[in-house]
Amino acid sequence: MNTLPGAVLDAVAAARRPETTDAQWATFTARVDRHVGRLGRLLEEVYGPGEATTHELALLAGQLAASWQERPADLRELDDAREADPTWFTSQRMLGGVLYVDRYAGDLAGVRRQIPYFQELGLTYLHLMPLFEAPQENSDGGYAVSSYRDVDPSVGTMTELADLANELRAHGIVLVVDLVFNHTSDEHAWARAARAGDPEHEAFYRIFPDRTMPDAYERTAREIFPDDHPGSFVPIPTPDGRAQRWVWATFHSFQWDLNYANPAVFRAMAAEMLFLANQGVDILRMDAVAFIWKELGTACESLPQAHLLLQAFNAVCRIAAPAVLFKSEAIVHPDEVIEYIGVDECQLSYDPLQMALIWSSLASRDGRLLQQALERRHALPPGTAWVGYVRSHDDIGWTFADEDAAELGIDAAAHRRFLNQFYVDRFPGSFARGVPFQDNPRTGDCRIAGTTASLAGLEAGDAGAVDRIVLAHAIVLSTGGMPLLYLGDEVGQLNDYGALDEPGHGEDTRWVGRPRYPAAAYGQRDDPSTDAGRIFGRLQHLVRVRRRTPELAGNALITFDTYNPHLVAYQRPGPDTLVLVIANVADDPQHVDATTLSGLPASAEDLLAGDVVTLRGGITVPAHGVLWLRVSTRDEGGPRE
Repeated sequence: MNTLPGAVLDAVAAARRPETTDAQWATFTARVDRHVGRLGRLLEEVYGPGEATTHELALLAGQLAASWQERPADLRELDDAREADPTWFTSQRMLGGVLYVDRYAGDLAGVRRQIPYFQELGLTYLHLMPLFEAPQENSDGGYAVSSYRDVDPSVGTMTELADLANELRAHGIVLVVDLVFNHTSDEHAWARAARAGDPEHEAFYRIFPDRTMPDAYERTAREIFPDDHPGSFVPIPTPDGRAQRWVWATFHSFQWDLNYANPAVFRAMAAEMLFLANQGVDILRMDAVAFIWKELGTACESLPQAHLLLQAFNAVCRIAAPAVLFKSEAIVHPDEVIEYIGVDECQLSYDPLQMALIWSSLASRDGRLLQQALERRHALPPGTAWVGYVRSHDDIGWTFADEDAAELGIDAAAHRRFLNQFYVDRFPGSFARGVPFQDNPRTGDCRIAGTTASLAGLEAGDAGAVDRIVLAHAIVLSTGGMPLLYLGDEVGQLNDYGALDEPGHGEDTRWVGRPRYPAAAYGQRDDPSTDAGRIFGRLQHLVRVRRRTPELAGNALITFDTYNPHLVAYQRPGPDTLVLVIANVADDPQHVDATTLSGLPASAEDLLAGDVVTLRGGITVPAHGVLWLRVSTRDEGGPRE
């Protein structure tokens, strides 16, 4: 540690507590040696070199030392284990589940009672949607956080959350929660102090006395929620109530963006992050990562400082809670999504492109965009992984790149209009029953909300619905990374239109896709004569096969050209074998001829059917069907390009 500035060394030393042993302290200071230099360089890049930044680093180093010493002993052991096995999360045995505590289980005690079911399903990762204190009624689904250290009293307490984390871990399940670090609610203590005129907390937000600077920023920053308010700013009263000021609110008017140009904000949020880490949270979903830095004359999205700040938060965890991983939520252009992924930034990232293109393929019966994305945009840096999902708590936006579509002769704007019409049942013959979010009938622009079953045709009574549901999940389960299930979808839950009648939900159609616990469907999950039973049984089979198929671990994927636009095909290589996946997005069977398969051995193990199939006569994939075929590559020259 002797190469560090004296102020930093002094801050770390001063934070040591009498009960901390020499061996424990040596472990911590070794991590400081490895990572604090990087942390300091990142802060200098954001805030500039000089005494002020060194002072901030010293304050932060003292915080990290205090937080690490507060970290429970079992979590320190977990830190050591995950440092020794940094790719633990890439195993094919990993499976995620997502739920709203109140809607799925009532409260945290209800979540604990569901642990036996989570084990039955095979979950190893549980994401609890925002559950911290937030404004009553409309809180943007909990993403307007009023306290990072207090659970919504209606679902439990922070002590209960820590106990749940411990019990989940004992059953092999990691806990995931959201770190909403771009903004707070206007009821957060920081925002209340800023509203009252406290200078320290006014500097936590971007607050201006008139429209001069807001107008300047809004010339280049886009509106995100125009139905809520125009532009990026909303008015708030001055402390004396005689006039108004303007505060940056990218999303809803009650969500005030934090001002990361102020290094005190970074330190404050680092403290909140480490508090959650010390409650036993394993993975933090880093919300709205693209928006955390603002700069005049730009779109104020995905700026270089956003990456530097994420890397700095990453360094904070490597020092004080190295077991914790970050998951990026970046719903931006595909070229920008991947920029947030790295062992020094976010080790995990949602894959919104794959999700959107699965639904695009099912509507158009054309898999070329998805095949192209798997070929060009699936590779990731070592030590990282995609988080794949069929649908989330949020809406579906058609995030594919226009230039990718143009290469295939697809008019991107026209295709998006088609998809919007198709998935809200405004296109002849549509099987989908989604609902539009932020609908603009004039332009045809909207985003799509709904459950997997309603989007796939189960609500409409379409005969292919169950097969589509299984097919979509089979793709997510076989492309690598961490697959997620929105819990309830595994038993075919339908849209809940009554959710819009609940207080605070009427203006947000996304609540239709966030149903309450579907007790009747779960009661039928073992009955193969029901839709719930058919879906559950087939998804369980996919999960079990995946768990015993090591080729499906990691991210390595090579596309396979079937010369058929209705088929999406790719190979997952192992040391001496590969698994060839062929998915049919068409409404009728599709054949792959023998010539196309001639580079493979004469026969393959059909992992899903549990038998051996010959490939010399070609192979037929049923309508909305999927094949996972294992072949030997020991004498075959490796995976086929």
